[in-house]
Amino acid sequence: MESIKIEDTRLALVPPTEFETTWIGQELVKRQLIAAWTLLDENDIPLNPRLVGPPGIGKTTLAYSVSKQMGKQVWFFQATMDTRPEDLIISPVLNEENKVSYVASPIVTAMIKGGVVIIDEGNRMSEKAWASLAPLLDQRRYVESQLTGLVIKAHPEFRIAITMNEDATTYDVPEFILTRLRPIIELQYPSEEEEREILKYHVPKAPEELVDKVVALLQRAHTLHLPYTARGGVQILRYSLKLSKTNRSSPSQEFNAAVYAVLGSDAYQLI
Repeated sequence: MESIKIEDTRLALVPPTEFETTWIGQELVKRQLIAAWTLLDENDIPLNPRLVGPPGIGKTTLAYSVSKQMGKQVWFFQATMDTRPEDLIISPVLNEENKVSYVASPIVTAMIKGGVVIIDEGNRMSEKAWASLAPLLDQRRYVESQLTGLVIKAHPEFRIAITMNEDATTYDVPEFILTRLRPIIELQYPSEEEEREILKYHVPKAPEELVDKVVALLQRAHTLHLPYTARGGVQILRYSLKLSKTNRSSPSQEFNAAVYAVLGSDAYQLI
């Protein structure tokens, strides 16, 4: 594991996240994110965009794809209701010699390396956790570790994005943080053709007839304001193919069973 020494403290750095994906369609939100991270001159600082929209609509995919397009390494931090300030900055661990050593969080690692960190589902964190990031999200661009006494400044190339979902398990993010998380970039459901392209990208072996069925189902769901997205569509395609293989049937014959298994019985109105 890579490490770095800051003052008298050695920090272990966590590796970046690597996976294959691409952003399909909705060029407007892509341009908005690129603009938020663009610098106008040497005295400028990047903005801290907040990506909002229903779960499964592609917020993290957008942030990751744009980051890689800009040639940056990417780190993820999954926010939860139990996230503590030290989880966001530096955590102590016992090493092989039974001594305490320190590990930088994905956020601090990205700050040091000049990469991008995506804080996923940020509105699951408490106000106390958010408060530890306040100086990072304004012109100061640093975090302070109460555990080690270190003040760590962000690399000029460091960028951050926060995704947020809305459901009953999220917190109200304090206003002093929300004013720092701008612009707000709102993702919409993809068009019919975009949705078809997304499904074919993720499940290239799916028959055209089956893809058409899933696209039609998702488009009806969007019209009815039901919370079904391309993520569920990809799962329906994959499960239909798996059922057809085990049952020695055609994928289209397994479509209804796959829909109910993935989306639940409430999806009856879409079939």
